[in-house]
This record gives sequence, structure tokens and C-alpha cells, in this order.
Amino acid sequence: MIYYAHTGKRADKSDWQILRDHSLAVAELAAAMAARLGLANAARLAGLLHDLGKYTAAFQRRLDGAPEGVDHSTAGAQAVLSLTSGPDRSIAELIAYAIAGHHAGLPDRRGEVRGTLNDRLDKVTVPPDPAWETELLPNAEKLVPEFFSRIRNPHAAFQISVIGRMIFSCLVDADYRDTEAFYMALEGRQADREWCALQALLPGFHDAFGAYMDGKKSDTPLNRLRGDILAHVRARAVERPGLFTLTVPTGGGKTLASLAFALDHARAHGHARIIYAIPFTSIIDQTAAIFREILGREHVLEHHSAIDEEKHGREGPPQQRDKLKLAMEDWAAPVVVTTNVQLFESLFAARPSRARKLHNIANSIIILDEAQTIPRHLLRPCMRMLDELALNYGCTIVLCTATQPALDERDLAHGLPLAGRELAPDPKGLAEKLCRARIRHVGDMDNDALIRALRNAPQALVIVNSRRHAFELYKEAESAGIEGLVHLTTRQCAAHRRRILEDMRERLKRDRPVRVIATSLIEAGVDVDFPKVWRAEAGLDQIVQAAGRCNREGKRPVDDSIVSVFRAPDYSPPVEIAGLIGDMQRIMDDHPDLLSVNAMQAYFAEVYWRLGESRLDEKKICERFRIVRGGTDFAYRSAAADFRMIESGMEPVIVALDDAAREAVARLGVPDISSSTIARQLQSYVVQVPPKARALLIANKQAYFAHPELRGDQFAVLGNMKLYREDVGLIWEDADYLAIEDLVV
Repeated sequence: MIYYAHTGKRADKSDWQILRDHSLAVAELAAAMAARLGLANAARLAGLLHDLGKYTAAFQRRLDGAPEGVDHSTAGAQAVLSLTSGPDRSIAELIAYAIAGHHAGLPDRRGEVRGTLNDRLDKVTVPPDPAWETELLPNAEKLVPEFFSRIRNPHAAFQISVIGRMIFSCLVDADYRDTEAFYMALEGRQADREWCALQALLPGFHDAFGAYMDGKKSDTPLNRLRGDILAHVRARAVERPGLFTLTVPTGGGKTLASLAFALDHARAHGHARIIYAIPFTSIIDQTAAIFREILGREHVLEHHSAIDEEKHGREGPPQQRDKLKLAMEDWAAPVVVTTNVQLFESLFAARPSRARKLHNIANSIIILDEAQTIPRHLLRPCMRMLDELALNYGCTIVLCTATQPALDERDLAHGLPLAGRELAPDPKGLAEKLCRARIRHVGDMDNDALIRALRNAPQALVIVNSRRHAFELYKEAESAGIEGLVHLTTRQCAAHRRRILEDMRERLKRDRPVRVIATSLIEAGVDVDFPKVWRAEAGLDQIVQAAGRCNREGKRPVDDSIVSVFRAPDYSPPVEIAGLIGDMQRIMDDHPDLLSVNAMQAYFAEVYWRLGESRLDEKKICERFRIVRGGTDFAYRSAAADFRMIESGMEPVIVALDDAAREAVARLGVPDISSSTIARQLQSYVVQVPPKARALLIANKQAYFAHPELRGDQFAVLGNMKLYREDVGLIWEDADYLAIEDLVV
């Protein structure tokens, strides 16, 4: 009997994919992907057995159109354990997780929810036809990787769980690729997945970087210092791969220095790609634009989304997914600019569509910009993952920031081995040389006091802790007749904020009045330069980031460039920020210069002491991976569900602000265009709102779900543009009022 993996178009089945061919192809693809990880044998075995349940008459009837569902992955998970013994059995368990989850996602080993690995292993299934053994000839020996000897307590279970993730990544990527190639061939087409290898591109990248820097040369003290920093960082690129820090104050050129290091380090050590991770979508555009200008648009993948592309699964046949979409699936591009959310949630993902890129993260240079923004409630699992990628998967990781978050194992229990790995020359000296402002605590300032301050400062920036405070302060300042007011918060979509920032920079450049009232989104990496800054009380890291927007280019006397830290008596800070304010206050007496490296180290030590080790892993992610007497007890699925970098509880509303957005919304009605393609086009037009507010907008017909028959409830579009104002963005609080107003004739 001939067994098939996938159907074709012909009734005689002459164009159907034979199961043996698919299994062997997936096995070899997975092995090739895993070879550089030392896991080729394990990945090959996973590929051979992943569809073992298709060697049954029931599944073949299913391909012929029979209605009954057939579990085709359990058989392979059961078989791999029966084939192995001794040390190889521990890896066989990891293969079993991967096979069992290659469609539904990595399972938990045990638990109350149905579908655990134990449930699958105990399940009574129809045995596959014994023909599979002679067709596939599985080799279940030498599964243990050579680096297994480097696995040590207390993190052994977590390290072993990462091996399982990498096997899973190789398996699902190989399975997707072979299935995609089969269906593309049926259509007489070929998927455009080809990217030039980073190593082949490096000579041109180095020339392009040199030309870019030559174009920026000007003989000023600041540029000479930036040049010294760049030269020192590049000289360290020959050092052994692993973990590094790059501590450079705002204005010191750390973005370009980190890129230069990555290019030089990749040339010295053969890395496969550069991944640049940024904490906020509000600043990813400007970094990606710089990289595209230097390296070429065709070599840089920008991957982030404000809309959940995976909400409705992997929609559409393979031939409808364009090259950019394909690259987002596997990160095969030589340079990837992404967000911390995409990076870390992929590393802890159970879902095949997210986890398939993991094997391409291995052997990469990962630059974590603004490393201090790694959420503290997930700090321990993030550190464990970074350490493991550096130790066993060929990654070099650069923690890049002006406010280094004290993650060294000498300062933090179970921290990272960072001794001697600082790339910048003399961070303490740089903090003094690049000091551009002074921080002063000025006590209480209500909105009236802030408005008086703004009246006396033609160019000024006020940063507060909430959208409500920013909105109310803006409205009061507007009523007071303050000239040149600008409101900047996440009430505005990213496309709108970009226009606001361009106008803001132009006003600053022309010395025109510009008084900005913003939330913290302006702090991290946004390139603006104000003579005066007011900042509502927050943690020291945020205060220092705010100071980076004051006299950024050093054109004014330092003593005249003041960052005034104030208490807002009418607006209580969020609970987390309140704790950080206390941490800063406890170190202030010993560190009068709050912009110094010593002050920052003391501050983070205080933060971690207050939180305690348990609150650096609030969801107990690390504890979900245990070795017990019966083998592995890994909770992949529940850990992935609880690993959320941002737990905002907000929901997206699309604002069709211009013709491009309106055309993209119209394309939602075209069945042949995938949701993910349109989601990327609309991601710059999204405003995140509270769930109750979005429900009210929809209930009152101020917003609507676009083409729900095709897209479900994925795309909520603002219908009443009266609610989106040019000055402040989306005013969802007016949704109920306008619904009543619309009834009045």
C-alpha cells in the first residue's frame, strides 16, 4: 500500500505527496538546520517520526475525504521512546514533546488540562503499518549533543528544556518548508525565501558603514569622543563570543557603535545574522531606517506588529505568503530589527508558528537596546535564556544601554557572567564627559505650576506617568493660551506620532516655540533635544532617560540644562513606579550625582533587593522546568501562556488616518490577501485602548469589525473620525456621548 502525506489535485493521486518522501525530506531539512547546534541526529529522528500516525488506513481515508479526525502525531511520540534507552532516552523525551506538539504546540508533561504529553503517551492508538520501519530506517543512537557535558545545576533542567525547544524549532520549520514546497510545486511556483548570507554580505556592509560614517564626520569635541568610543568598541570585536555590555550615555553613539561591533564580530567569528531588539515600537522605525540606509533595504527585516497576526492561526495557502511574511516566520534574513516582545516571547513560545525561528536565533549576534527595560517580573527567565544562548548556541549578546541594569552575577544572585565584558572605554569617565544636564528635585508641581513653568520656557518637554495626566495637562495648557503646544502619547497611532516628531524637530531646529507634553514613550531612544525638561517622579533609570532629551547635542551650558523632577500631587504614580521612586530616594543621599554610573548601580541593587528573587520571576517560569525521577517534567505550554512581556490588557483600534490606511482597510474585503499581510500594513495606524472602551465604541457604532465574515474580530476600525483629533489622538471617552448626539436630528 502506498501511504500519502498530502493531497494533490489529481483523482489518480499521481501528484499526491508520498509519506515516505515527506518524512525523509523533513528529516534531512531538520538535521541540516540542527547541525550547527549539535542536534542533527535528534532533529533527523524527529523529522522521520513526526507523521508516523499517517501510516494508518484511517488517516489515508481522511485524505480521501472521510469526515473522522485522526491523531497522526501521537504515534511518533510513543515510538521514539520505544526506540531508545540509556542516555539517549533523555533526548528522546524531548523529541516526543516536539513530535506531539508539531501542530498543536509544545505540550506540558502533565497537568489537569487535556492534551499533556503524558495523556498522549498513555493514549491507545491504532498501530502504524510496520512498513514504516523499512521505509524510514530510523536511527535512534547518538542523540546526546556534545555540549551536554556543559549542563550543570542549578539550571540544568532549564538548559535541557532549551534543547527541546531547538529540536522543536527545527522540526516545525522543516515540516512547514517541505509542505510549502510541495504545494508551491503543484501551482508551478516557488517560495521566495532566499536571502543573501550575512558572511557573503559583510565586505559590502563594512564598506557601506565606512561611507556612512565618512558622511557624518565633523570636527567637534562630541564627534571626536563618539569616534573614540566607536574605535574602542570595534577593537573589542575579536574577543571570544558570548555576553557583553555596552554602557554609553545618551548622545555617545551607542546605536552605531553596537552595529559596527556586530559587523566586525560576525566577520571574526562567522555568525549567521544580526538581531537588533528594541523595547518599544515607538522607536523601532528610526533604528530600522538607519540600518536600511547603511546596509540596504533588501537586507533588513523589520518585524513587529501592533496587531496579533497569529490570532486566527496561519491563514491562507502557502503560495499566498510573500517573502516578507515568510521571513517573519523564520527570521532567515541577515539582519533583523525587532522588538523585545517578538524576541523573548518567541524564545519561550509553545506555538509552532512562533517557535520555528528559534534555530535561526542560534549563532546570531543579538543586540538588546535599552537593556534596562527587560520587565523585572520576567528578569530571571530572560537572563537564563540569554545565558544559555551564549553558552551552548553560539550567540553573542550585547546588553546595550545608558543605564546598565546591574545583571552581573557579582551583583545579582543567578546573574550573568559579565566580568571584563564591557565594550565601552571607561563608562564612568564617559558619564562625566557626556554629562549634558543637571537633575534637580523641585517638590510638588500641580498642573497650574507646570503651566506657569511652560509659559516661561519657549522650548520645553514635560513627561508624566499616565495618558490621563498628559491629556488633562494639555487641555489646561491649551485653555491657558500656551503657544506651541504639542501632545505626544499612545492615544496617537505611530504614523501620526512620526509626523508629530518630525514637526517637533523642525520647530526645535528653527528655534520656534515648542512645548511638549508627553508620556514616557519619548524617553527611550527618541532623538530630540530640549533646553529644559520636567519629569514626574519615577525610577532613576527613567529619570536618566528623560535627561537624555535635555541638551542632547551639548550645545548649551550644562548648568543651564535642567531636568526638574517633580511630584504630581493630583496624580498618584502607578504602583510599580511608586516602588521605584522609593528605591531612588534611598540612594540619593549617598549619590548626589544621579547621572553617575555608581548611582545607577546602587539604584538597581536597591531595586533587586526590594523585589527579592521571587519577584524577578513572578510567574515562576523557571520552576516550570524540572527533572524528576521519571524524567522530564516540562510545562512548555503553560509557561508560554504566562510569559508575557507586556500585560497591558489593551485592545487595538485601527485609525484610518490617511489614504494608505484606508486602502489597507479596503483590502480586508479581498479574500486572497492574507490577514497577516494587511496587519503589517496597518500596524502603524493602531491605538491600544482599554477593552471596555473598545466594546463601547463598537456597541455605539463608533467602531466596527471590518469584514468579520473573512477576518473575524481581528480588525476593529474606528468608524467615527470625530473621535480622533489631530492634536490629542483618540478620545474614546466620548464614545457614549457621541452615540447619543448622533440620534439628535
